[in-house]
Amino acid sequence: MSADFVSRLVGMVVFAGLFGWGGATLSGPLDGSELAYTVIFGLVGALVGLIITPYLTVIPIRRMRATVQKMPIHRLLAILLGLVVGLVAGALAALPLSLLPNPLGQILPVIGAFFFAYLGVAVMSLRQADVSSFIRSQGNGLAARAGNGAAGRGRAGHAVLLDTSVIIDGRIADISQTGFVGGPLIVPNFVLNELQYIADSTETLRRNRGRRGLELLNRLQKESMVPVQITDMDVEGVHNVDDKLVILAKQLRCPIVTNDYNLNRVAELQGVTVLNINALANAVRAVYLPGEDLTIRIIQEGKERGQGVGYLEDGTMVVVEDGERHIDQEVDTVVTKVLQTAAGRMIFARIQES
Repeated sequence: MSADFVSRLVGMVVFAGLFGWGGATLSGPLDGSELAYTVIFGLVGALVGLIITPYLTVIPIRRMRATVQKMPIHRLLAILLGLVVGLVAGALAALPLSLLPNPLGQILPVIGAFFFAYLGVAVMSLRQADVSSFIRSQGNGLAARAGNGAAGRGRAGHAVLLDTSVIIDGRIADISQTGFVGGPLIVPNFVLNELQYIADSTETLRRNRGRRGLELLNRLQKESMVPVQITDMDVEGVHNVDDKLVILAKQLRCPIVTNDYNLNRVAELQGVTVLNINALANAVRAVYLPGEDLTIRIIQEGKERGQGVGYLEDGTMVVVEDGERHIDQEVDTVVTKVLQTAAGRMIFARIQES
């Protein structure tokens, strides 16, 4: 038995009783007319109840359920929170309003409850993005503090924000598989939109870079040891992607992973932690001291006369004196000097004497 059918039966009974009572009241003191009026009005009420009851009960409930199911969870939570806050404010205002002389003392508390409930829902709906960001940031903070306070469970995983440059770079995928990244990787929708815009570029190089970034995200979601979250959190009133990332990182209290020099400096000036992949790569390169032996394959000539150049597995350049005549050969060398430059580390060596 469907809810529609049950509602029609209940509506027939209720409306028949109401209309029948109304007919009996209208009949007045006329003898013999009360029963006829009651029956006629009762039948009309039953017909009215049969037709309109679903539109008053079942159909509105179904529409409300469909609306709630389609509504994003952060919007639903914001509305419920606004309703609770509004009702509490209405209850607090009801006491002084009830002390007013009648009929104001009876009407204004009810009107105030509806007004504050509507005001709370409206305000929370308009600021739902901020409310959602605040709740998530507090949740991340509580999770981090709980993880730090748990003994024997390792370090707590902290979420990190990925920017466009580090996604296109691709090395974050290999880093995430090593387990050095302990928290979820968060990719805001505006970063995803920028990647898509780059992938749709008419320039071949930009288009290939954008497509590589999208492919990397797909790989991260399938292979990463930590979860990858695509979030719809946004920053209203800001259009620049870098500015949005910095503000969002401050709201979530999490670091930004980037290779962008300008974003790195701006974020540091605003007190946001930055994890730079290039700095990490320089930090984990092998350390060689003067006097140590090094086997290197010379692949090209150097800038100075007679020099040969080779590269270590991590990309470190090795300049070998008198190495030009050993191009395309592996030679045993001795490290003579190590220089740290803005572009990275350079090693100078000479060929070992046999």
